Amino acid sequence: MSGHIDTVDNAAATPEVELPFVELGLKDDEYARIRDILGRRPTSCELAMYSVMWSEHCSYKSSRKHLRQFGEKTPPEAKDILLVGMGENAGVVDVGQGFAVTFKAESHNHPSYVEPYQGAATGVGGIVRDILTMGARPIGVMDSLRFGPADAPDTRRVLPGVVAGIGGYGNCLGLPNVGGEVAFDETYLGNPLVNALCVGVMRTDGIKLATAPGPGNKVILFGARTGGDGIGGASVLASATFEAEGERKRPAVQVGDPFAEKVLIECCLEIFAEDLVAGIQDLGAAGLSCATSELASAGTGGMRVVLDTVPLRDPTLAPEEILMSESQERMCAVVEPAKVQRFMEICAKWDVTATVIGEVTDTNRLQIIWRDELVVDVPPRTVAHEGPVYDRPIARPADLDAINADDASALPRPSSGNELRETLLRLAGSANLADKSWITDQYDRYVLGSTALAMPDDAGVLRVDDSTDLGVALALDGNGRYARLDPYAGAQLALAEAYRNVAAAGARPLAITDCLNFGSPEDPEVMWQFTEAIRGIADGCLALGVPVTGGNVSFYNQTGSTPINPTPVVGVLGVIDDVAHRRSIAFDSDDAVVYLLGETREELGGSEWAHVVHSHLGGRPPRVDLDAERALANVLVTGAASGLIGAAHDLSDGGLAQALVESCARGGRGARISLPDGLDPFVALFSESSARAIVAVAAADTAAFESLATDNGVPMSRIGVTGGESLDVGGQFSVGVEELRLASSAVLSELFD
Repeated sequence: MSGHIDTVDNAAATPEVELPFVELGLKDDEYARIRDILGRRPTSCELAMYSVMWSEHCSYKSSRKHLRQFGEKTPPEAKDILLVGMGENAGVVDVGQGFAVTFKAESHNHPSYVEPYQGAATGVGGIVRDILTMGARPIGVMDSLRFGPADAPDTRRVLPGVVAGIGGYGNCLGLPNVGGEVAFDETYLGNPLVNALCVGVMRTDGIKLATAPGPGNKVILFGARTGGDGIGGASVLASATFEAEGERKRPAVQVGDPFAEKVLIECCLEIFAEDLVAGIQDLGAAGLSCATSELASAGTGGMRVVLDTVPLRDPTLAPEEILMSESQERMCAVVEPAKVQRFMEICAKWDVTATVIGEVTDTNRLQIIWRDELVVDVPPRTVAHEGPVYDRPIARPADLDAINADDASALPRPSSGNELRETLLRLAGSANLADKSWITDQYDRYVLGSTALAMPDDAGVLRVDDSTDLGVALALDGNGRYARLDPYAGAQLALAEAYRNVAAAGARPLAITDCLNFGSPEDPEVMWQFTEAIRGIADGCLALGVPVTGGNVSFYNQTGSTPINPTPVVGVLGVIDDVAHRRSIAFDSDDAVVYLLGETREELGGSEWAHVVHSHLGGRPPRVDLDAERALANVLVTGAASGLIGAAHDLSDGGLAQALVESCARGGRGARISLPDGLDPFVALFSESSARAIVAVAAADTAAFESLATDNGVPMSRIGVTGGESLDVGGQFSVGVEELRLASSAVLSELFD
C-alpha cells in the first residue's frame, strides 16, 4: 500500500482494495479463506505473512496428509531412543552415555540454480541453524548433490559454484564435511538438487524447543541485521515451477556470512549453557513471519511485536519486506524478564546484535506494530500450523508399464575377458562412479578433530565428545533412476543403501532423516510417485526398526512440464560404541580373505552399467529384501566390533566390480578374485542386487567370521585374497591398481578445472 500504512483498521474499512495475492503465490480459494479467518481483508503485512507461510515450502500443504505415515508407522523400537520427533526444527535421538544427537537434511535446490554459490552456502547455514536451535553444538555436515550431465555447459556453471559455496561456508564455520554423494543425470539439467545435512550433539537434558511460553516473557531478535536479500527466497522460489528466466531472480536468493554464523553458534551455546531461553527459533525460510508465528502458536498463544525495533541493514525496507526477508544468521529467543540482562551481556561479549522486539501475551493473537500502528492482528496458528491441506489427484504414470517392460537384460553385454575389463574401466571412469576428490578436497573433513572416518568411505564417523569414544556414523543416499522405475522400491533402496553404508562402517543404524525431491505436486503422476515413495520409506523404516525423525519435501523441481526423476534422499544415523572399531572400505593389508556377502541375482534395471554404456532406463530396480538387510547389518556391525572384519564395503552402484575398484584404490593394493560359480561373469560383476557387501577378513579369523555369517543367515562366498599391484579377476582379466586410479581420478578435474 504505497503512500500510507495499511493498518488493521484500514483493512477493515476498505474491503474493496485489491491485493496482489496471486503474485505472492496464493490461490483464489486460499485468499478467500484468509478473509474468512480474519473477518476482513488482510493488511499488506498480513498478506505477506500468509503468502510465505502458506507456500508449499513452509506449509507442506500437498505433502502433509501423506507424511503422517511416518508417525503412524513409527517402529516400536523407537520409543526408547526418540527424544524429539517430527514437527520441531530437527529430530533428536538418545545415543547413550547421557548424550543426544540431533540431525536433519534440508534442500536448497532452486536458490542453488539461481545463484550457485550463495544458494548452496545458505543451504548449509540454514541446516546448521536448525541443529543449533535444538540446543546442540553442530559437529559435522554432509551433502547430496545432483546435476545435469557432467559435460553440459550449465553443469559447468552450477557445479563449481555449489561446491565452492558448500566448502566456503562449512570451512569458515569450522565444521567437517564427512560424506554424501554426487550424481549426474540428464533429468537434473536446469534442476540441480542441493540437499544438506547437519548433525549436532548435546546432553539429553539440554534440548531446546521452538515455543513461546509465559506471558510477559521477552522476544529477542539476535544475530545479523535484517536486509533486503532473500525476500521470499526459499519460500517463494521453492513454490513456483522453475522457468528458464529463473537466473534473473537473483534478488530472492539469500546472502550468507559464515563468520557471523560462527560467532552466533558460540553465543547461542553460551546462552544455552546458562539456561537463559524458554524457547528459540532460527530465522530461515519466511524469516520473521515464520519465527514469530511458530513461536507464538507453539507457546502460550500470543505475541506482540514492535517491528520498528528490528535492526536493519537497509532502512528503506517496508514492513512487509521486513516480515518476508530471509536474511541469514538470525535467531529469535523467548527470555524471562529476569534473564534478559544476562542474555544481552553474552550477546555483547560475542559482538552479536540483540534487540527486544516484543513480548509474549495470552491473547491468542499475533499482533505487530509499525510506526505506532497495528499492521498485523492474526491468530498465530492459522499462519504457522493451519494452512491449507490438499488431497491432490494421484495417477500412476501412463508410461510406466512400457518403461518397466523395457528390461535392461536385453541390452548387448560384454562377454569376453577383454570386454569385461573395458566395461569395468569405463564405469570406473564415468562421472557418477569416478573419484570425487576434486569436489571433496574443497571441504575440510578433519577440522574439530572429531572425524574418525570420511569420504570416500561408506559413511562419515564422528566422535560425539572428547570425553568418550562413543561415535555416530552418517550416510546419505538416493537413486532417482530406481525411483523412476518403481518409487516404492526406489525409496526403500535409498533407505537400505544408507542403512547398509552405516553398518559397513561399523555402526548400528538408529534413525533416519529424508529429503524428498520431486516435480510439481499439481501433476497427478508426480503425486503418485511421491505417495509411493512415502509409503516405501515408512514401511521400510518399520521393517528395519528405525524411526523417521524429520526431514524436508522439495516440490516443483522441474522445467516447464518436465519433472526430475523422483529422488528421495535418505540419511541414516548410526551409533558406534567405540570409534576405534570403525571400518574403512580400504584393502589395507595383504593376504586378507575377501568375502562376498548376500545373494547376487541378474538385476540390471536402472543400473549404472545400463545408464553409462547404453543411456538406458528401463525394467525394474533390484529387489528389496529388508530382512536380508537387517541380517547383513548385524554381521557387519558385530564383525567390526569384535575385530573379525578388517575392511567392509557395501555393493550398490556399479555392483561388485565397482566395490572392488574402490576398495583396491582406497587401500593402494590389489586382490585376486574368483567369481562365484554358477553366475554369468558379467552379472556377477555388474548386477546391482541389494543387501550385499564385501569384507576383508584376516586368515586367522575366517572360521569365526563364517560362523557369524551362518548364524545370521547371511549367504557368503569366499571370493579371493588381497595383495599385489593389480585386481585379478581369475580367468577373465587383470588391471593394475594404478590404472584403476588413473581411470577414475582425473575425470572431474578435467571437466571443471
